[in-house]
Amino acid sequence: VDSAETSLLNKLIRTSLVESSHRVEILQRDPSSPLFSVKTFEELPLKKELLKGIYVMGFNRPSKIQETALPIMLAYPPQNLIAQSQSGTGKTAAFVLAMLSRVNAAEKYPQCLCLAPTYELALQIGCVIETIGRFCADIKVTYAVRGNRVPQGSALEEQIVIGTPGTTLDWCFKRRVVDLKKINMFVLDEADIMIDTQGLSCQSIRIQRALPKGCQMLLFSATFKETVRAFAVQIISNPIVIKLREEELTLSNIRQYFFVCRSREEKYRALCNIYGSITIGQAMIFCQTRRSADWLAVEMSQDGHQVAILTAELTVAQRADVIQRFRDGKEKVLIATNVCARGIDVQQVTVVVNFSLPTDQQNKPNFETYLHRIGRTGRFGKKGVAFSMVESRDVGLIQTIEEHFQTKIKELDPDDMDELEKLEN
Repeated sequence: VDSAETSLLNKLIRTSLVESSHRVEILQRDPSSPLFSVKTFEELPLKKELLKGIYVMGFNRPSKIQETALPIMLAYPPQNLIAQSQSGTGKTAAFVLAMLSRVNAAEKYPQCLCLAPTYELALQIGCVIETIGRFCADIKVTYAVRGNRVPQGSALEEQIVIGTPGTTLDWCFKRRVVDLKKINMFVLDEADIMIDTQGLSCQSIRIQRALPKGCQMLLFSATFKETVRAFAVQIISNPIVIKLREEELTLSNIRQYFFVCRSREEKYRALCNIYGSITIGQAMIFCQTRRSADWLAVEMSQDGHQVAILTAELTVAQRADVIQRFRDGKEKVLIATNVCARGIDVQQVTVVVNFSLPTDQQNKPNFETYLHRIGRTGRFGKKGVAFSMVESRDVGLIQTIEEHFQTKIKELDPDDMDELEKLEN
């Protein structure tokens, strides 16, 4: 699953903001620029219609990224910004507020331009604009995305254009329906995905270079790798840079165990013993292949378990629906391939099972995937339990994981029910 799909999935399944415990770092360039932060939306220069829209979104107070970014985005004279923040921290709502604030509703032509890497992500931003801006009757949005055709030379009356780079380029230079010289705010969202997708970064740069000198520019990225940094500096002049350190997963509150099993059937028997011995709220079980996940789902369903299955063959919307049902407790077990090792916060998950360990093509442990898999339990400081099933020839993988994370993974006998029952305590 590519990074754009992962980002969209996170947007669809996040019903509340992710509150990171890590502080916001600000790298300041312009000493005359604002550096204050706010604790309430009322402290910002926002129209009452926008405040009403924010409350409809369910935001009662600004998130960490909003506290710092909004005063910079709304400052006068306009200030350029590069912001790094993980998905779900409220950054879309922040730049949407900024766009809706910069628009002159009386003027019927495009004034704000926002680029997103994919059609689906562009529509998702539009949904946020339409929710927050629902009380701003005279502000309209249009989408420069595939399938939305506009006649050459026609006059757009919408003040906000959200688009993908290719179609936006076509609207600006070939069809000439957007006059870039009249754009006063340019937002480039998900810059890291743009860079990873061939052609998008070049198209974005072509659009940016045609913007007027006084246009305010905002760039957002979930990661801040060197490639992103180089791209951001190339496209945004004299920015303030905000970094929100990503939450680090920790193994300290997760007890880890492994079983040595001879076959798929023996792994399944060990799984049944876990279920017979431990009180489980909800469980996530990770398989290495789609075939293995399908087999396990059939076996567990036949034994009376409520099971959901999550694989890459599902559309993003279908995956979001499966995750929401699991969150709501309609299924107690979620069987997944690596598609959802990240980003799923379900507080009721008490047990994670690696039906097979995550490995690369050389059959070496994939440490990052292991961390993100078992990190689905033990969320929010709670205690969690993780079990891994291994064949005897793969016990060395467990030792490699132990050494890498400086952690202890205890071996259990899959048929020793007494030992399993002790885990309850």
